[in-house]
Amino acid sequence: MKSFEVDGVKIEWIGHATFRIRYRDLVIYIDPYIIDKNPDPADLVLITHDHFDHCDREALQKVLRGDTYVIADVACKGKVPANVYVKPGDVVEWKGIGIEVVPSYNVGKQFHPKEKQYSGYLIKLGRVTVYHPGDTDLIPEMEQLKGRVTVALLPIGGTYTMDERDAAEAVRIIQPEYVIPMHYNFLPGLEKDPKKFEELVGDAAKVVILEPLGKPRQ
Repeated sequence: MKSFEVDGVKIEWIGHATFRIRYRDLVIYIDPYIIDKNPDPADLVLITHDHFDHCDREALQKVLRGDTYVIADVACKGKVPANVYVKPGDVVEWKGIGIEVVPSYNVGKQFHPKEKQYSGYLIKLGRVTVYHPGDTDLIPEMEQLKGRVTVALLPIGGTYTMDERDAAEAVRIIQPEYVIPMHYNFLPGLEKDPKKFEELVGDAAKVVILEPLGKPRQ
């Protein structure tokens, strides 16, 4: 499946943590890093943190146009241009879209420490709320998302984020209607089978496995 649509919100996985969302006549990119051959220009871009595979100036430039609105985590200052830099707890509204910034961090790993204040996003698109958590582990703050998420985009690659088991537990905590696995099979050490994740989730949510539209960067 190359795309998934619910209530007028179309979601495409370009690859790794990069998603393109189409809503009304707007095109939204999250963490542009993997870009397909002919990317549509972005109306809105969201960047979760400053690591190379999420906050990439070259990839961002490929989707920017003159009036693109960019929301980036505070750690991205000096790395990519943005209209606003955010941290967990912030709320942004843009053209009727509500963006709530939520915590994203590792537990027992050094890659994404909590004190860095990296961002996850709750994106409210009409009746649909999409959750992109950035690079996160299973964290207590996910309890606060219970029942608020329509589509969860969850990392399953392990090493730098949750693996399949922790991501499946996150599904049981958050209780989204749908979940799309991401952050696997695009970088060395993140080789995973999304079917295993689907089995672990069981009937806790509908798992949607998307075919990536882009290819790993060389």
